[in-house]
Amino acid sequence: MSERRNPPLVAARAFEAAARHLSFLKAAQELHVTPTAISHQVKRLEEYLDTPLFVRLNRAVALTEAGTRLAATLQPLFQQLEDALDPKRQRDAGTLTLSAMPSLAAKWLAPRLPDFEARYPQWRIRMESEDALVDLNRGEVDIALRYGMGKYKGQHARFWMAAPIHPVCSPQLLRRLPLKKPADLRQHTLIHYNSALSNPRPPHWAEWVAAARLRGIDADRGPHFSAIYMALEAALAGHGVALAPAPLVERDLAEGRLVKPLALELENPYAFWIVCARSRLHEEKIKLFTRWLLEQTRQPLCTAA
Repeated sequence: MSERRNPPLVAARAFEAAARHLSFLKAAQELHVTPTAISHQVKRLEEYLDTPLFVRLNRAVALTEAGTRLAATLQPLFQQLEDALDPKRQRDAGTLTLSAMPSLAAKWLAPRLPDFEARYPQWRIRMESEDALVDLNRGEVDIALRYGMGKYKGQHARFWMAAPIHPVCSPQLLRRLPLKKPADLRQHTLIHYNSALSNPRPPHWAEWVAAARLRGIDADRGPHFSAIYMALEAALAGHGVALAPAPLVERDLAEGRLVKPLALELENPYAFWIVCARSRLHEEKIKLFTRWLLEQTRQPLCTAA
């Protein structure tokens, strides 16, 4: 085995923190040393590499071209080192922790998880159902499954599933009131969810009514829920007609709990995304579960006979 060169790792760590913050002071605070110590370590690394890494300005520092390249190389390496030495992560080494909105966890993921567990029994799944964003860099959640625009600052987001919007309702509802054409909606309760307040947002009833060229209908009438999951539960109970992202009602439609009474679908600027920390893309469980999720979108959902 060849001998290692023993590069100045302490100096590299000081440089990485200073490059990330573009501040010797903030790097010193993070590493619990003095700014002078950070400056000495950076100078040591520059001498070792025989190249300047920072341009010293009056009250700030800026990376040189060589410093920018080195920082891009070192930052993921130190993140991987921190992950490898994280005691909590070592205790949870056999656990895959997921975060997903309740409707996606219940409607799409839960029916399929037995397939993953049968194929990969070495991994134990822990599910956290929530709409709120989580800090994936802290390592408490491995993968977040999100419904949105795919803009998750500082994270790696991979497109997963499109989410066209269409009406759904209980088949029992149609036994009481017909719904064969858009105009029949005048007789029905419209169910809303208001969880997306950003612009753009998923299409709501006003957009669907306009696309169907319906006139003289109050598209805002009916109950408003704060989450998709509650709106779909109301539709399942026969309370009215809801607009749903297609993946969330796939199983209910296949098993006859919901029906799609009208064919008109609207494109959705929101989609479903697989999100994880950029520094963890190399991890086996991240790659394995991502590949499994993508495979599942290409397979029909098996339902009970």
